[in-house]
Amino acid sequence: MDGPAASGKHTLARQIAKKYKLLHLDSGKLYRYFALQVYQTKGQKVNYTKLKQALKKLTLKKLKDKRLTSEPVTKIASIISKIKKIRQMLKKVQHDLAYNPPNKFKGSILDGRDIGTVIMPDAHVKVYLTASLNVRAARRYKEYKKMGVKTTLNKVKSDIKKRDYEDTHRKISSLKPAKDAVLLDSSFYNTRTAFVEIDEVIRKRIKLLNAT
Repeated sequence: MDGPAASGKHTLARQIAKKYKLLHLDSGKLYRYFALQVYQTKGQKVNYTKLKQALKKLTLKKLKDKRLTSEPVTKIASIISKIKKIRQMLKKVQHDLAYNPPNKFKGSILDGRDIGTVIMPDAHVKVYLTASLNVRAARRYKEYKKMGVKTTLNKVKSDIKKRDYEDTHRKISSLKPAKDAVLLDSSFYNTRTAFVEIDEVIRKRIKLLNAT
């Protein structure tokens, strides 16, 4: 599942994962995990040796660290996600988890910005989820208020607009829907309605796979 910031892909991917007993991986958390390592070195240059060491210690539990959503880590993640070497390092991790999830899972669902185009080009189901800038800004602003983050709606909107530009104009793994992705604009959908739409796509695909 791919899509721009605050499109709702994380929430929906988590719900789909729960229903179908899938491993859910928010690929953005991997970049934030690396960003946290960089942040902890007090703004020094990216140390690839340390990142490789951190990668060996990576667990799914560590991706739930609340520090990964802090503002400074978010900013660093946005910067390092443009680095080809970083993306190559994390591509292998995403690929391994996607195709070899722990035995308790029946499969996997990943959400991000290049899942259907780069990480899992042969995924059984690809969804590109989006929404208008105003809707996404309002959603993110609401999230920040719940988290106690002090900001304004205009600031959030400006940040998302900037992120959209960076994601779609990135030289490597730019944000775009896969050619065979199902496009869903959730601007006028609540989470439940969007879930039903995506679930229908999945069930149709399962039927097709079982028939072949």
